[in-house]
Amino acid sequence: MGRPADAAPWWRDAVIYQVYPKSFADSDGDGVGDLPGIVQRLDHLVRLGVDALWLSPFYPSPQADGGYDVADYCDVDPALGTLADLDALLARAHARGLRVIVDLVPNHTSDAHPWFRDALAAPVGSARRGVYLIRPGTGPDGGEPPNNWQSVFGGPAWTRVDALTGRGEDAGQWYLHTFDARQPDLDWDSPLVRTRFEDVLRFWLDRGVDGFRVDVAHGLVKAEGLPDWDGGATAMVMGGSAHAPGSEVVDLGPMFDQDGVHEIYRSWNRLLASYPGDRAMVGEACVEPAERAARYVRPDEMQQAFNFPFLQCRWDAEALRRVITVSLEADGAVGAPTTWVLSNHDVVRHASLLGWIDTGRSPNGIGADDPQPDAALGLRRARAAALLMLALPGSAYLYQGEELGLPEHTTLPDALRQDPMWFRSGGRERGRDGCRVPLPWEAGRPGFGFGPTGRTWLPQPDDWAALAVDVQDEDASSTLALYRDAIRCRRERALGRGTLAWAQVDGTDPRHVLAFRNGDVLVVVNLGEGPVAVPEGATVLLRSDADGAAAGVVGPDCAAWLAVA
Repeated sequence: MGRPADAAPWWRDAVIYQVYPKSFADSDGDGVGDLPGIVQRLDHLVRLGVDALWLSPFYPSPQADGGYDVADYCDVDPALGTLADLDALLARAHARGLRVIVDLVPNHTSDAHPWFRDALAAPVGSARRGVYLIRPGTGPDGGEPPNNWQSVFGGPAWTRVDALTGRGEDAGQWYLHTFDARQPDLDWDSPLVRTRFEDVLRFWLDRGVDGFRVDVAHGLVKAEGLPDWDGGATAMVMGGSAHAPGSEVVDLGPMFDQDGVHEIYRSWNRLLASYPGDRAMVGEACVEPAERAARYVRPDEMQQAFNFPFLQCRWDAEALRRVITVSLEADGAVGAPTTWVLSNHDVVRHASLLGWIDTGRSPNGIGADDPQPDAALGLRRARAAALLMLALPGSAYLYQGEELGLPEHTTLPDALRQDPMWFRSGGRERGRDGCRVPLPWEAGRPGFGFGPTGRTWLPQPDDWAALAVDVQDEDASSTLALYRDAIRCRRERALGRGTLAWAQVDGTDPRHVLAFRNGDVLVVVNLGEGPVAVPEGATVLLRSDADGAAAGVVGPDCAAWLAVA
């Protein structure tokens, strides 16, 4: 699509836009986004200039976890449309030069999935029951869980089977759920699981999808024997690392990053390679150190993996330089591109995080009675961060709304929260609803034009009117214009296929200023408190300054792309 036949695979330098279907655009007025709504707004993505879109789950689901509790991997949730709507979306996107990757959730299913119902109906110890991680308990009569694992969403990671079936023979049997109790974990030691998922992959590849984003890619295989672990369950799952990247090995526990996952992805790689068109996989593999994370993108495994240390790096020049260097070296050692990302559906939007108390690891949501981000500072840094990310070699992912500078909804009433993290943590964790609020398209319409009736499944902040697409559309200084210009310039100068060389701007302190060359572009990111002079002879191509700062300097918390000889 738009590349010569002998060009490098599209995914090596693609800019990919994440669509969270419930919150992108609503075609029928019920307040929930849907597939026809996405089709209606495809021109926004075309004008933005992205290469592909990633669809978060659209499958039938009880919505216990925002669609990541899948009840049927080969259909569309009626609230979001039909298979015919999905086919139409694929056709319309492909006609506009956009590839489409879809979310795959292989660690767990919904408890409403027919596979789970069949497993519960099957005899204890049977192959059908062995599709899930169902194990005998410990203690007298198996009355205690098989081990001490905790759910990522809070509380124990085990639930009694007889609580669901009411059958005496199930007494003492427990099923594992790394996340919500309504998301039972599959047992990837089962040949049935492996066969069924190959069928799922073929179903979607045959319909024309260009690849898959693999949810919890590092979690499918558990350590043999399911040993106890006292390290908690959230360290590397819901938004990246709390550690600076380096050579240290981070113990993720027996539920994550087991060596057995790699054979699964090698088999999937072979399956995708049997289809034309450079089909691709991107893994949600929250793994450290970088050298271990790079194992997921070896030539015979996945094509991409999200860079979580970059996602959660502090707004600090030295920390960012270290993350970028380590990432490029580790991925380059296996011949893979690095895949950069600033926000997604699981973390506080970076326009708020960068104006918050701690610009590093994201909290699990921000509520009205929590300390509030500095909105102006956060947006200024977010614009600079976008220029930093889009200038780096490799691929980049955008989360819907970041091109508008959308902040987190930090004053969402707790009574309206839907994230299971909020409920399972007893209200200690606000959860992810604040980053999943429906998009504002038209400032003057009810619901900011999200749908024809003004209904939205989560309320939008009033001040989002100023950030609506139609307000920013013709404003040359808007964040939307900045993203459009940056993506266009990135493509024209082949920055995604380039190489990075760190640079030093005369008169600046590298502890506060990040500078590098990519081809004939010098990128300067000022994380200090004073202005940085543009080097003599350089021509400003793009700058993140939204306030019309003098062309001769890069202001604090701003970035610029400069053409140099």
